[in-house]
Amino acid sequence: MQVKVKLYANLQKYAPEGTALGEAFPVKLPEKSTIADLIAVLNIRANEVKVAYVNGRARAELYRLQEGDDVGIFSPVGGG
Repeated sequence: MQVKVKLYANLQKYAPEGTALGEAFPVKLPEKSTIADLIAVLNIRANEVKVAYVNGRARAELYRLQEGDDVGIFSPVGGG
């Protein structure tokens, strides 16, 4: 299956080379893959992810993705 992924903030470094900032890119995954599987395929460390949205709704890492889902992955934000 294929999903569309957008990476935000410092996670952009895990996007394929040539992907513009804020641009979605396709990722092919095996059927029944979860958000955690997607994060692993992208080689993102789990502690770098704060929340993932699928089709505009926050979802847990065990959420099963479907063909054509739009996934946004956000890192923790700090400041002060």
